[in-house]
Amino acid sequence: MKSLAARRRHPAAFALLLMLGLLITGGMYAAFAPTTTAQATAPAATAAEEVKAGEMLFLANCSTCHGINAVGTKEGPSLIGVGAASVDFQVGTGRMPLPQANVQAVRNTVQYTDEQIKQMAAYVASLGPGPAIPDAKYTDDLEGANVSRGGDIFRVNCSMCHNYAGSGGALTRGKFAPPLRSIEGKHLYEAMLTGPQSMPVFNDQNITPDEKRDVIAYMHELDKANNPGGNSLGSFGPVGDGYFLWLIGMPIMLGAAVWLGRKAA
Repeated sequence: MKSLAARRRHPAAFALLLMLGLLITGGMYAAFAPTTTAQATAPAATAAEEVKAGEMLFLANCSTCHGINAVGTKEGPSLIGVGAASVDFQVGTGRMPLPQANVQAVRNTVQYTDEQIKQMAAYVASLGPGPAIPDAKYTDDLEGANVSRGGDIFRVNCSMCHNYAGSGGALTRGKFAPPLRSIEGKHLYEAMLTGPQSMPVFNDQNITPDEKRDVIAYMHELDKANNPGGNSLGSFGPVGDGYFLWLIGMPIMLGAAVWLGRKAA
């Protein structure tokens, strides 16, 4: 016992214990490190592959107008910094690729699969920081959304172009605000976030993600609404009603009056 106590007091005892502790810690790390590294590297490798696949799609289908490095040409703007959300909106609604030069890109048949759109969005996002594709909790899960607040936000910020019922409207120089009925929630959010074409940008400081969710819920509520008065005449309000009255209603009534007057005579 005296011999063991003397060894514990030896100046080298502390160093030996420290070395033993380091060896045990290093051995445990070596045993568990490969699994951790594989788990961390796999998503990074997948993301790199996604960006590479997106680059190939971009070069084959988009670079003619947007340039080899997406820096833009006379035919199309630069895409550096537009973010994944812009690509997902433009390509996911069929507006891109643009079939022909026009004053405005219109919604069209989607040319790519969801996976290909995701890859192109990942590539463009890798070129510079920009708005990301919104979280599904703001675009798909609308339970509990404040529809009334969404309607107020829409009427204040959007109705002057898109009409109070989202039926769309005319703008200057041949452009127009498209109808917003039966539009996927994700694309409504992305349009607010990126401001495509003539539309202003409503970033998350202007309209918060929760408020954007409320707007989406309001628009989807309009999609379900019935028209108790019969034909909605496009929901264009008094303008559509006035056209109907003067161009169709009044001539019918005048014609009926003339016919009845002649018959009575």
